[in-house]
Amino acid sequence: MEFYTQNGMKRPIRLTDSTRKFAQESLARKYGLDTLSVDSVSLDDIEGFNLSSVTARYDAAIKRIASESPIRICQNEKISGAATLGMAIRHYVPATYNGKSVSYGVSHLTVDFETVLKCGVSSIKARAQKAYQKFKGSESEEFSKSCLNCIEAFEIWHSRYLEALRDKPEYEANYRNLLRVPMEPATSFYEAVQSLWFTFAFIRLCGGWTGIGRIDFLLGDYLKNDLKNGILTLDEAREILAHFFIKGCEWVNGQYIGSGDAQHYQNILLGGIDENGIEVVNEVSYLVLDVLEELGISDFPTSVRVNKSTDNAFLRRVAEVMRYGGGILAVYNEELVIKALVNDGYPELEARKFANDGCWEVQIPGKTYFSYVPFDSLQILQKSTLCRYESTPDFNSFEELYKAFTADLYKQVEQIFLHKTESLKDKNSLSHDWDWPCTVVSLFEQGCIEKGASYIDGGPVYNIISPHIGGLADTVNSLYAIKKLVYDEKKLTLSALLSILRNDWEGEEALRQYALNRYVYYGNDNDESDMLAARLLSDFADICVSFNQKCGYRFPAGVSTFGRQLEWSHKRLASAHGRKKGEVLAANCSPTPNTDKEGATAIIRSYSKADLSKLASGAALDIKLLPSSVEGEDGLQALVSLIRGFVNLGGFFMQPDVVDASVLRQAQEKPQDYQTLSVRVSGWNARFVTLDKDWQDMVIKQNER
Repeated sequence: MEFYTQNGMKRPIRLTDSTRKFAQESLARKYGLDTLSVDSVSLDDIEGFNLSSVTARYDAAIKRIASESPIRICQNEKISGAATLGMAIRHYVPATYNGKSVSYGVSHLTVDFETVLKCGVSSIKARAQKAYQKFKGSESEEFSKSCLNCIEAFEIWHSRYLEALRDKPEYEANYRNLLRVPMEPATSFYEAVQSLWFTFAFIRLCGGWTGIGRIDFLLGDYLKNDLKNGILTLDEAREILAHFFIKGCEWVNGQYIGSGDAQHYQNILLGGIDENGIEVVNEVSYLVLDVLEELGISDFPTSVRVNKSTDNAFLRRVAEVMRYGGGILAVYNEELVIKALVNDGYPELEARKFANDGCWEVQIPGKTYFSYVPFDSLQILQKSTLCRYESTPDFNSFEELYKAFTADLYKQVEQIFLHKTESLKDKNSLSHDWDWPCTVVSLFEQGCIEKGASYIDGGPVYNIISPHIGGLADTVNSLYAIKKLVYDEKKLTLSALLSILRNDWEGEEALRQYALNRYVYYGNDNDESDMLAARLLSDFADICVSFNQKCGYRFPAGVSTFGRQLEWSHKRLASAHGRKKGEVLAANCSPTPNTDKEGATAIIRSYSKADLSKLASGAALDIKLLPSSVEGEDGLQALVSLIRGFVNLGGFFMQPDVVDASVLRQAQEKPQDYQTLSVRVSGWNARFVTLDKDWQDMVIKQNER
């Protein structure tokens, strides 16, 4: 097999020269910069536009987007369709009136691509027509009419692409392949890939950022049938699938420096079982791994559902791709996730269908409205429970302190609940948090059409508001340090400790070093600190579940920071575990930086001591691995064993990243030499050079050993 070099690493060559060239052009920003050249369509000429209802304005915007957005056909592309308006990259509906977008985008969902592939958009249109007749004269009539208007816009966009392809002999295969889909059911692998891409592209063109979901489940049977009937070969199928991934890089532009340029929530899931308990892994699963390995495309963060019965050959292939780094592959413990969903009230057959939401939180694809509300538990401990260190709370024991803190946690979740309840009282209020149209997304979420309610207005089968606790390790370590210093060892009183923290440890360096180094904190397989983390997560989950369905929404618990530890750092006070004011601390469920001394296995053991099946939204663990630790056959087997151990110990979701901090520093100094170097941030991958200095420094610090 031939190889080529990318970011200093040798990658195998299986694809054709033209396909690799297409990938290079896309990753080199050719199409992303082209997309930025036309930001949006204008609605200024529509008479009476500002007097129309919000929904009517949205419908007009979608129709004009479909009618006027630039048609782009890339040289040698095998599948067609493109989201060519730059404002969509910024998560808005790319249509303006008086210079402002008419609506926000929608994300953190995975839509019902299965119905599109098996039944076609025509089946959705038939359901919408039936619903419109049903809801005529009711308050749902406008939404039902909007569904029909948006399907008509989709048809317009589809016809424009057919017209553009019709007179180009070199794209005859594209034209023939697009004739039926996605309006009618796909009949072949090629049609299925085109149908999936075209629907996805239209949604994102209209401002919606959706995950792809279980791509091997969606496409596997089509490929099996085509291979059986000699319609195409595996090599041909790989080329087609590679073009799907390359087209997904069409927004790469390098212009938005901050938290990364590749976080459009278009995540993919591989493997696991179907609703009948049958293993899904198939030829498509392996082809996806081939494409990721060869092209190094990070724009579709991909996760793998692993269970105790996962085939070792497949897991080995996952590990082979994972050790290229870039954070491209992550792992769900399938059995634990299904258990968590069943515990939260989902039927097991539904729970088995789970996918990610475009990030890493789990949901039932095509049936779920999802939003999460993050908060920093460390600030709650410091500013509420411990009164900003400005007075001394009367806690005679650690147990009293802990109970006061969980009471403050309850108040935080209650505030989330009350805010949601209040917003539901007046859905027509301009201050209503969920008051913007999203009919295009609603078309592909089961329940919306039949209920006459949009995705944001309670239409889907399942509706989720998930409180997400952040700062977990830092909160646990602070509590643990207070317990040891004040209540167990009695080295000083709580009043004296809070006075020291109020002064940011000034003049108390010896004590700070003692707190930093004397105790074995979360992440080192120490039962005393780890079980405190387990207790906290259990109590938090119970608090969240107590609000389930009280306002028509589920309230499952989750754990995340999504990089917010950077913005939270400026608001945090000094911490009892030896950290000074303003330090950037732990991510997600991971240990506080530089407190983990025992390696990746110990981190997983600490994390897995909690009953993670109580966290139906998810709990992400970041694991950083040095390239030297996964080299050769021994390294490969070690990585497979790490994944197996994660599953056997009862983890939920693990984001391993193989990266050397010294390489990141080189990329920081010479970004021109590392344009495609990817790192896992949190639920998404980012090209390192598109992170700003603060984000880069945080990622480097997380990877230093």
